Amino acid sequence: MLKDLRINNSLTGKKELFEPIHAPHVGMYVCGPTVYSDVHLGNVRTFLSFDVIFRYLMHLGYKVRYVRNITDVGHLVNDGDEGEDKIGKKAKLENLEPMEVVQRYTQDFHQVMAMFNTLPPSIEPSATGHILEQIEMISLLIEKGLAYEVEGSVYFDVNAYQKDHDYGKLSGRKIEELLSNTRDLDGQDEKRNSVDFALWKNASPEHIMRWNSPWGAGFPGWHLECTVMGKKYLGKTFDIHGGGMDLKFPHHECELAQSVGAHGTDPVKYWIHTNMLTVNGQKMSKSLGNSFLPRELFTGDHPLLDKAYSPMTTKFFMLQSHYASTLDFSNEALGAAQKGYRKLMNGLKTLRGMSSEGISVSEPNEKAIQQINSLCDNCYRAMNDDFNTALTIGHLFNLLKKINSIHTGVLSIGEIGIDTFNRMKSTFETFVLDVLGLKEESNVDFDGLIDVLIKVYKEAKEAKDYDKVDEIRNGLKAQGVVLKDMKTGIDWAYEE
Repeated sequence: MLKDLRINNSLTGKKELFEPIHAPHVGMYVCGPTVYSDVHLGNVRTFLSFDVIFRYLMHLGYKVRYVRNITDVGHLVNDGDEGEDKIGKKAKLENLEPMEVVQRYTQDFHQVMAMFNTLPPSIEPSATGHILEQIEMISLLIEKGLAYEVEGSVYFDVNAYQKDHDYGKLSGRKIEELLSNTRDLDGQDEKRNSVDFALWKNASPEHIMRWNSPWGAGFPGWHLECTVMGKKYLGKTFDIHGGGMDLKFPHHECELAQSVGAHGTDPVKYWIHTNMLTVNGQKMSKSLGNSFLPRELFTGDHPLLDKAYSPMTTKFFMLQSHYASTLDFSNEALGAAQKGYRKLMNGLKTLRGMSSEGISVSEPNEKAIQQINSLCDNCYRAMNDDFNTALTIGHLFNLLKKINSIHTGVLSIGEIGIDTFNRMKSTFETFVLDVLGLKEESNVDFDGLIDVLIKVYKEAKEAKDYDKVDEIRNGLKAQGVVLKDMKTGIDWAYEE
């Protein structure tokens, strides 16, 4: 299965066979959050997508070093080279030290990602922790004639770079179009060309975050940190770099240019970009009033929400679409995702109640054996097709039908054999829990409590105390649990 993985490479626009530079080692860098506010759902989708990629690569046996940075300086409010630093601006508004802002929102980010059951990255470096390395790279770019200093600020010279390289090859932008779509320099701008971007910015007297440099007190440009940290922890060339599609230009394009300019080689073999979120068909944005935070989803405290949706329901909803496709939030879609998530959890519960021990082998059902093995293979085929979680979930639901057939007695373990049963069980559990990173949501021994209630329910039924029977059944149903009277005994499942 290892050799079958294919990735849609944003750099080439093609789906390519994944061949790590130093197999079995894989280096993956993902642009992390700018920690000046609560993490938004667009970011969450990106980090969930790369968490699944991280999990699947490890499942395939790769030794993955996953680096995801924290941007704690240098990201200006207009995402360009003008305006205030986002963190500095927040610190001024709330009369805080910038690192108080950083600490608060970094902790919030970690808490939210833990609620979504994501794995921590191997390394989580910060921009402020790598100021010296950023200054060193700026000096190298100046030495190579690809950067220039003006009044304490340093800019990357795109025209100088363009003489031997292709600025725009990642995003598909042409430098002529970029120049025609930007304002003319009017003598007030210190850049040589409007497309040049900041490597180091001179700090004005009121600017809070500043460091000494060969060019005076200032702070690094936003694009520089990822170039520096990617190289430091993963090498001059590494396997995967990812982030949201909105980062492709200018952020990732600038990263690529800086790396090529400094080291003479493309920094990344496979670029991966996640797509944006919409709400009822409209782009999600604060200005439209249709943007909501993860915690608003979990509490249902938002005018666009009919009710609360749990972290795992939300995660399942996001994984039902391919990471590169637009994802549209609606109450109907989230409600359907809740049913789908519960169905998978019911499948896990049912599967855990099955055992192949003591099973007598009967006449093999070759058709069922072939179907189950094919479904297990399909889970890998789907993930090997550019990490297609949507297709994978579809195959898991088909596998669940076989699990339920065994549970209801339509199919027996003896008919499919112990090996096929164990493969089905292992595949289902592995993909649901380890690859997709879903989990059962309960802080108590929920199963144990239900078992106690089932015992009381059974006793009431035997005593023909039907009022008590109805009370227990209706009470559990109100909590989303349905009791089932079966020939083999009393069973329960989450309401779908």
